[in-house]
Amino acid sequence: MKELSLNVLDIVQNSISAGAENITVALHEDDRGWLKLTIEDNGCGMSEETVRSVIDPFYTTRKTRKVGMGIPLLKMAAEQTGGRFNIESIPESKDPENHGTVVTAEFNMKHMDFTPIGDMISTVCTIIQGHPDIDYLFEHTTPTHDVRLETAQLREVLGDVSLAEYEIICWIKEHLNEQYSELKK
Repeated sequence: MKELSLNVLDIVQNSISAGAENITVALHEDDRGWLKLTIEDNGCGMSEETVRSVIDPFYTTRKTRKVGMGIPLLKMAAEQTGGRFNIESIPESKDPENHGTVVTAEFNMKHMDFTPIGDMISTVCTIIQGHPDIDYLFEHTTPTHDVRLETAQLREVLGDVSLAEYEIICWIKEHLNEQYSELKK
């Protein structure tokens, strides 16, 4: 994929398909030029065998196509910069209270093969608009600034208003744009 934001969109869709009610997307940039991307959910989780299989592009649970490229491409993107990739998952059958999946990828942002982060604002807005009843936490931290959006807080303020409403999505986009503009100063 040409941007990490597209990988995020794909992996979050996997979390949604796994029945997640809470999804965290976190990007952490350190002062040495490394980026750690973490996507965590409380979906149904995966067996150890499935976790080993998802890095294979010819493995997918989808019925609409025969290949699943999201995880393998993210793994490749991380490793081609000298970074790492990991998936940890606890199936609901093993732990009915604390199940879910954590996908972690680390990238050397100074490496010539680093895939650009891309348009995270549009990705976050698309995710929320597509599935507004899920609780999302989005964080992007750098050595100098933090960007954060937590949909549970928005629901507390808005009450019964859907986060998918046009005006709400516009506000979310503007709110994230303001935070990112501070990051670029």
